[in-house]
Amino acid sequence: MSSPSPSPASAPTHDPRRAALWMVGALLSFSLIAISGREAMRSIGALELLFWRAAIGLVVLVAIHGALRGPVAGLKSGQPALTAGRAVVHFGAQYAWMAALTLIPLVEVFALEFTAPLWVAVLAPLLLGERLTPMRALAAAIGFAGALVVIWPPGAGPSPAEFVSRMTLGAGSLLALASGIGFALNVMAVRRLTRTDRPFVLLLWMHLLQLPIAAALVAAGPGLALGDARTFAWAAVCAAGGLCAHYALSRAFKLADAIVVAPMDFLRVPLIAAVGAVLYAEPLRLPVAIGAAGILAANGLNLWAERRAARLSRA
Repeated sequence: MSSPSPSPASAPTHDPRRAALWMVGALLSFSLIAISGREAMRSIGALELLFWRAAIGLVVLVAIHGALRGPVAGLKSGQPALTAGRAVVHFGAQYAWMAALTLIPLVEVFALEFTAPLWVAVLAPLLLGERLTPMRALAAAIGFAGALVVIWPPGAGPSPAEFVSRMTLGAGSLLALASGIGFALNVMAVRRLTRTDRPFVLLLWMHLLQLPIAAALVAAGPGLALGDARTFAWAAVCAAGGLCAHYALSRAFKLADAIVVAPMDFLRVPLIAAVGAVLYAEPLRLPVAIGAAGILAANGLNLWAERRAARLSRA
């Protein structure tokens, strides 16, 4: 999330140390989202949690805009159709991610979510007209191979034939992979939207449009249940964590190049592995560790290739 009226001169344009501090905040926020989401869903479903997350987040964003006395006209989206489509896709990705939290270990959810940048590399040529370079294709292939290793069946040996014979993709793995695709589509939509809309506007409209979607689905399905005070508190923490994560990421990317910031984001996987082990006694299987390393290496290779291409282009 970004301030409604940022001052371009108010912060240095390049400060990796401060960017690292903001990334620490983002990493902690993402972990907090996972913990609070899982705890809240002990009493309520993923749809109900998304309703409360959208409602609480919207109230906070409106309060911030009002406190800063930002103009209402400045909240208009320059691309309303794409804004609406992005809200729907992101809602579906969030639902898949939240539901996966209750079905598979946290580190597997995060590892499979990290296929999103690789899906961007594959889908951007089809949807945005970008070129699929050999390095992008190689990074995507390595990353998807890592995803297969992450979901390697427990007890299966290293033989591909044994993998195929034992392979039964569980709902949790499928949902986590689906969230990665959804988040990839969200990233591509944001690329276009940032040409006309500020980050705060994007975040506000996302919450504003997702709230009635969640309300309609909850009304048609399980019905809205508050649970108890503890459940609502966890839902509030989940909403706050989401806003803090968005804000911290935007601040980090403003203070340092993506090639500096993005690798720090990869620390989410080992951090959540530690959280899962300490709080939920989740064992870290060797295939998950190897596959996650492959996915992160593929993302790093993609970042390096993009940075190198940008330097050659400027030269």
